[in-house]
Amino acid sequence: MAGLKIENLTKSFGDGRRVIDNLSFDVSEGEFCILLGPSGCGKSTVLKLIAGLERQDEGRIYIGDREVSGLTPKERDIAMVFQSYALYPHLNVYENIAFPLKIRKMPRQEIEEKVHAAARLLDIDSMLKRKPRELSGGQRQRVAIGRAIVREPRLFLFDEPLSNLDAKLRSSMRVELAGLHKKLGITTIYVTHDQIEAMTLGQKIVVIEGGVIQQIGTPREIYDKPANLFTASFIGMPSINLAAGRFIKKGEEILFRSGDLELSLSPQQWERYAGKDVTAGIRPESLRPGEGPVRGSLEHIEHIGSETLLYVKSGDMRITAKAPADYEGRAGEDISLAVNAADIHFFLDGKRLAAGR
Repeated sequence: MAGLKIENLTKSFGDGRRVIDNLSFDVSEGEFCILLGPSGCGKSTVLKLIAGLERQDEGRIYIGDREVSGLTPKERDIAMVFQSYALYPHLNVYENIAFPLKIRKMPRQEIEEKVHAAARLLDIDSMLKRKPRELSGGQRQRVAIGRAIVREPRLFLFDEPLSNLDAKLRSSMRVELAGLHKKLGITTIYVTHDQIEAMTLGQKIVVIEGGVIQQIGTPREIYDKPANLFTASFIGMPSINLAAGRFIKKGEEILFRSGDLELSLSPQQWERYAGKDVTAGIRPESLRPGEGPVRGSLEHIEHIGSETLLYVKSGDMRITAKAPADYEGRAGEDISLAVNAADIHFFLDGKRLAAGR
């Protein structure tokens, strides 16, 4: 087991386009780190660079205290689990898991012990004689993980391993992966575009867009204090509500005004930004039915069990809010939404503003 250190990593493809632009981040020994971003943002390329499947143009990669930038994948002592499972169809489960150990020419008894231990850990010990075609998607993914476990690598690398599974199975596999990491304690780098996977599995999240790191932090930090508009918009279901407007000084007050929306704010916190054009971000859970500054027409209601989603048309904006499960409003009626000013994020030139004191 070892930590990971990435320094100033840069990668361009044949057309000269930079897919990775000066990335730097650290992963502590035993940490579960998520590389999160939309398709095409460069996160899988970062994983391939760590694995040695691609070579960077600039920068350094350290696993533990050793720089591995010029080493082959085999020399880096990592194990990678792919989205496609990559199992050998002509081999049974036992043979698939044992394959990397046989390549290393380990003694038969040691191979058997390791394979059975991994199979018990993953609850597939009753399937060792089956071929991959006889398994479900979740079982195949367990086999792929088992093949990685028996190698006892210094790093686990996961490239969107749950993308091919249905929603219910993805949920149960997330729980299993979290438990597996707790038992094994191996440093893990996990690539995904799914924010639920990131928020539930990650101890650290590295948000990437356009080959550039947007923010690094814990799931709570990323959600509560998004560094910029991209992170604020990408994290959260339903998405954050955004309104372009301006800070206005009115007597002793500081107001945020966007069309018909007007919010009164603390002068001590926001007076220094008076006259600035900014974007307000309000998460749906911060908007609740009640007497408040946000007014509009209730367009649509979604009852989703534990809560209710409200879609409100307010001027030129469409706003999403949350209500209790027993909310009984009707589409088409006028509605007011209350909001706590302390829950509003403000962004200037795309970057989140910190309130003054």
